[in-house]
Parts: sequence; C-alpha cells; structure tokens
Amino acid sequence: MFKANYFKNIACPINLLFINKTINIFKKEIKKVDGEVDVVIINDAEMKRLNMVYRGKNKTTDVLSFAFSEDKKIKSDYLGQIFISYPQIKKQAKEYKVKEKEEFSRMLTHGLLHLIGYDHDTIKDEKKMFNLQEKIVNKIFSSF
Repeated sequence: MFKANYFKNIACPINLLFINKTINIFKKEIKKVDGEVDVVIINDAEMKRLNMVYRGKNKTTDVLSFAFSEDKKIKSDYLGQIFISYPQIKKQAKEYKVKEKEEFSRMLTHGLLHLIGYDHDTIKDEKKMFNLQEKIVNKIFSSF
C-alpha cells in the first residue's frame, strides 16, 4: 500500500484526495513502489531555507525530496519527504500555461521519482526521468 501523509504550512487548495489519486496512478506506472511518504506544502521563504541548508543554493525552488534511505540494504516502508512550494506551483502554472493542479501533480511526481532513485544529473538520466514524469502526469489528467 502506498500512503501519503499531508501537511500544509500555507493555504493551498490541493487536498489529500487529489494527492492520493496522483500517488495511485504513479503506483500503477511504477509497480514496485510501496510505502509511506510525507507531502509538505510550504512557502518560498521556507523552501529557500531548506534549499540553502541541504543543497547550498540560496534560492527558492519548486520541489525538494528527502529519501529516508538511499541505502538499499535498509528496509523501511517509509520512503521520505517531499516539500513543495505552492507559490512556485502557482508561478510555474502561469508560466507554462497549465492548471495549478497539473503543475502540482508534476512536482509531486517529480519528487516521488527522486525518492525511488531517479535523478537528472546527466542528459540521459534527465530524459529518462522527465519522459516518465510526463507520462505519469498525462495519465493522471486523462483520468479526470
């Protein structure tokens, strides 16, 4: 079972039902995934602080993921935490001319992919991850 814990530190129209729908479609695509994840909605100031502390970047970003364990030997049902800046979601949705829910779903999917080991450090890895991300997002929004 794939489960989300949802925390909002700022006002955000996204609800747990939508997050679970996104996660369930993600799970259908990535069949080996099971576990629990924390999804935390924060503002730009908090995201900037986290980005500085954990990545050394003194700027805000849209999503940060923190895997509980990157060591495959440690078995746990807890996958980790995904922090999403809702102000960035709103900004990017406007910039890319998509609905906020779609951009949120994209960033949640992006964070989930990071938690299970995907990355975009190389062009090859980026293409693989982003293609899978968009495939999942398209499935989410074709099901509405």
